Order: sequence, then structure tokens, then C-alpha cells
Amino acid sequence: MTGTIVNAAAIVLGAMVGLSFRKGLPDRVRNTIMQGLGLAVLLIGFQMSVKSQQILVVVVSLVLGGLTGEILNIEGWLDRLSRWVDAKAGGAAGEAGRAFVTTSLIYCVGAMAIMGSIESGLNNNHQILFTKAALDGVSAALFASTMGPGVAFSALPVFIYQGTITMLASFSKGFLSTAAVLEMSAVGGLLIVGIGVNILGIREIKVGSLLPSIFYAIPLAYWLPKIIPG
Repeated sequence: MTGTIVNAAAIVLGAMVGLSFRKGLPDRVRNTIMQGLGLAVLLIGFQMSVKSQQILVVVVSLVLGGLTGEILNIEGWLDRLSRWVDAKAGGAAGEAGRAFVTTSLIYCVGAMAIMGSIESGLNNNHQILFTKAALDGVSAALFASTMGPGVAFSALPVFIYQGTITMLASFSKGFLSTAAVLEMSAVGGLLIVGIGVNILGIREIKVGSLLPSIFYAIPLAYWLPKIIPG
């Protein structure tokens, strides 16, 4: 859990630094920075997604994940959580909640979050999560300077999500194959692309409802090649 604790702390610290510069930035500067961050998020997502070795796994995972997400109404739960963060953080209507949901998804849906947590649980090696902590801290400062205090709240889901994966990995050594981790990361990469599209305001993609797709990739990476040999 050491890597996850450091990661969550880095997000809070970075957000605090970013908030200290928030009032000194004109709107046009904040908008330009957000556009730059949106493009960077797209790049990260594309780099992750193209590493897939089983495209069919990614496609089926997204279909099943989207269906599950809509049945569970994940976006609805995220919207309620967003409003709760708004009430706690204050600020412009909806601003803190949107910042919380957006950055939570960015920090949780990614190869480093998954692989770093697994490595931490399997081998007690926190190097990947320490590297992620440095990157998240810097990006949290940039996000907070443009999106506000809701960014700091994203440290909580990061702690819960990565901590859970770490504990599960420690109890499930050898369960997750290399192929499963790779396809999970590829699906997560496409979801990050969706987040980038949302940040840029191109189109509203229900990334939250697609989150179950990541977990469908685990069994599908194992079973689909047996059912439909490549």
C-alpha cells in the first residue's frame, strides 16, 4: 500500500500547489492549458490502446462493459457523487464535481494504475506507483489551476481503487496473465481517449458507464482466443 499512499498524497499536494496559482491565471490562459491537457490525455490514451494484441477482446469488453454500466447506472452515481463534491468544495455550480470525476477517471483508468498496483501487490515493488505519483502530482497542479478544488478529492478514489487492486494482487499471485493485463490497459487507454474528448468538448462520452469494460477484459483475454483462434 506504500505506493498508493504516496500517489494519493502527491495528488493532494499537487492540487494545493495548483490552487495557489489559480487566481493569478486569466480565463484565456486556463482554457489554453486545459486544451493542452486534453490533447496530452488523448496521446496517452492512444499510446495505451494501440498495444492491444487482441482487438476483439477490446471490442467485446467495451460492448459488455457499456451494457453493464448502463444497467448499473454508473453515470448517475457519478453525477450524484459530483454534486456531493460540489457541496463540499464550493465554487461555481458543477465545477468541483466535474473536476473530481474527470481527474478521478484519468488517475484510475490507466496502465500505470493497474500494473503499478499489481506489481506492488505481487512483488512489493512500488517503483511504478512512485513514478505515477510524480506524474499525477504535476498534472494535479495543472488541473487544479484550471478546474479548481475538486481535483484534490480525486485522491480518495485513487487510494481505494489502487489499494484494492494491490490487496487483490497480493492474494491472487499468478492469476492475472500478461495478456489480461495488456488488454485491460488497452481498454483503459480507449477510455482515457474518451476523457480527452470530453475535456476538449468535442462530444460527451459516458466514460463512467464504460468502466466495467476494463474488468471484462480479464476473462475475455483468456477465453476468446480459445473460442475464436487467431
